Amino acid sequence: MGNKWISRINLTVVLIILTIISLGVLYPLVYVVSAAFSPGNSIASLNVIPFGDGFTLKHFTHLFTKTNYLIWFKNTLIIATSTSISTIFVASLGAYVFSRFHFTMKKSMMLTMLILQIFPSFVGMIAIYVILLRIGGLDTLWGLVLVYLAGNIPYNTWMVKSYIDTISKSLDESARIDGANHLTIFWKIIMPIARPIITFLGITSFTAPWMDFIFPKMILRSADKQTLALGLFSFVTDKKNEFTVFAAGALLVAIPFIIFFIITQKTMVTSFGGAAVKE
Repeated sequence: MGNKWISRINLTVVLIILTIISLGVLYPLVYVVSAAFSPGNSIASLNVIPFGDGFTLKHFTHLFTKTNYLIWFKNTLIIATSTSISTIFVASLGAYVFSRFHFTMKKSMMLTMLILQIFPSFVGMIAIYVILLRIGGLDTLWGLVLVYLAGNIPYNTWMVKSYIDTISKSLDESARIDGANHLTIFWKIIMPIARPIITFLGITSFTAPWMDFIFPKMILRSADKQTLALGLFSFVTDKKNEFTVFAAGALLVAIPFIIFFIITQKTMVTSFGGAAVKE
């Protein structure tokens, strides 16, 4: 009987702790959602109780009629999509070369990429700025995509190479006997089998530039070239305190991104289940 009561007490304590942790995690999210639909502008005017100030859609109307939100969204989507596609192409092709070919200084080049990945991107910000200035990439979307692509190549090439190494080389040999060249083998055999890691690579390379602030702040200058991070940050600066408009914009950013993640997550899970390779 005593052990039964002890178990109930332990269960109650665990539930209380988990409830407190859940409230601590969910409250900020619910608070931002409520701020997007609450009257007023500053964070100081908001009620601590979510949706305690009423309901309004004026902040969303303000975003679409009095700001460049659609331009920010378009620029961010172009940058994130271009970065994801180019990263998949370059990293997967480079990984295939390193996995299937033998050439001089192969290990040295792989080690160099690994060493480059150790250093944070902030270390080379001055060099990046100078390079973009000389090639005319400042204040351009393609210049920002180039920066993200260069930063994505080393680690992602290693990651995809490790996955391709697990794919049986007998598939390559069978295709080569049938007359397939290396490009055909890469596109029609390696890529379908490596779809799980390619899907994961597409997700991670898309999410990184989606709300990045540092590099867009350094590279982009024109109002029509700004991204969502730069545009939304302008609502909560020292001179402006429009937290509710910021919350509305952040909510709109999250909705399509969550939908994209759910769709690609299902694809990735399906791919992992059907991409087994037997030696």
